[in-house]
Amino acid sequence: MEKNQRKNIVLVLILLIVLFFSFEYYKKNDFNDFILSEKNIKTSHFSRDNGIKYSKKRSYRINSPEFNDAMFCEKIKVKKDTPYKISCMVKTKDVISEHKLAGSGAQISVENTTERSIAISGTTDWQQIEMIINSKDREEINIGCRLGGFVDDCIGTAWFSDLKIEEGTREAENSDWKFACFIFSSLEASVGDETINCSLSDQDIIDMEDTIGRFERTVPSISNNLMTAQCDIYKIETPITTLTYDETYGYYVAPESVESMIKKDVDSKDYDYVFIIFKLDDKEVKDWVGLGAMDFYGLGYSNIRLTTKGNNFLYQYNGRINRFPEEVLLHEFLHSLERTLKEYGYDRPALHDNEKYGYKNQLSEGLKRWYADYMTCNIDSANGKIGLNPVVYKLKPAKESEFKNSIILDDAFNEPDNIIEEFFNIIKKAKRNISNMI
Repeated sequence: MEKNQRKNIVLVLILLIVLFFSFEYYKKNDFNDFILSEKNIKTSHFSRDNGIKYSKKRSYRINSPEFNDAMFCEKIKVKKDTPYKISCMVKTKDVISEHKLAGSGAQISVENTTERSIAISGTTDWQQIEMIINSKDREEINIGCRLGGFVDDCIGTAWFSDLKIEEGTREAENSDWKFACFIFSSLEASVGDETINCSLSDQDIIDMEDTIGRFERTVPSISNNLMTAQCDIYKIETPITTLTYDETYGYYVAPESVESMIKKDVDSKDYDYVFIIFKLDDKEVKDWVGLGAMDFYGLGYSNIRLTTKGNNFLYQYNGRINRFPEEVLLHEFLHSLERTLKEYGYDRPALHDNEKYGYKNQLSEGLKRWYADYMTCNIDSANGKIGLNPVVYKLKPAKESEFKNSIILDDAFNEPDNIIEEFFNIIKKAKRNISNMI
């Protein structure tokens, strides 16, 4: 009998030890409903950390000893055309982006999009970051805690904790758009072994200020008062020091290159759109003076480039040569509206299809008639009048003010709070895994 008792005690002890180590393994490697994703497979290390954590819950840890883009992802069900705010606490150690771009680091992001929070680099203590987005035409969004980014890879370690998602309420719809226009006086960027130096003249700045004023007045008239434009001008003396290269367009100024110089001003006044204005030599680009359809934390973002070929007559009003110098600004803004309608699931003609519908570039007014009919949905086609659906003027970016009475989605990022909940969570996942196998 004593022998059997000793045997039973040994078995119980073995079972307890197995359960203990199994539970410890579970605590370190249970990622709830998060899926692990990385650009370079089996390069980063994912784990739950019970030693370094912000609250009583274990943090989510990503360690990348080599440059990589890695993230924890979870699909969240959302309502269409609804603002959402996703926030979390983040801590970093020795986080460095490969090409030193501001958009790379520890961040929250939506997988396979440019939607993201600020990106944290270096070594930092716990701090809150957040991302505000609109669901647009989506019914689910794959949200990730990320070390890396859409624009660059990272090395280092990041811890994420206390994820939360809030559902906001769309503000009363209006079509009054606010534009932040940043005029950079100089550009000093290294490209290979060459340093590019370009500076705006006093006349360049005068011309751009006048052109922006014309854009502000033209928007309501050319849209038949479907929208208005309020433009604020910021003159930035700090030079642009980083250019991004694209096979199609050549060099341009990505949002990450100017983020540190414009974000505070953009955030302070709830802008809807951002123009970045600078001078760059023609040989560095591939035939463009405006580049749009980009975004800056959910806002439309465009490059407006002045050339280095003497006077920039493109942006000077002249009753005989150029009566529509604001055309480039309008064109790039319309690219953003075109993209918005696509993301909301609306049909629309392509902005560059003017000749397909019989609109040609006029000597002194460019494509002004095309833009007017495009914005007022007055283009003749085999299927009747087409153009931008007027709803687009009210589909403005999500704002912080839309979360005054937000609802926290408790079923998203849900984590066990105690050992009993942990146990039932294990049972629930085991049942789900068995069900998936049948």
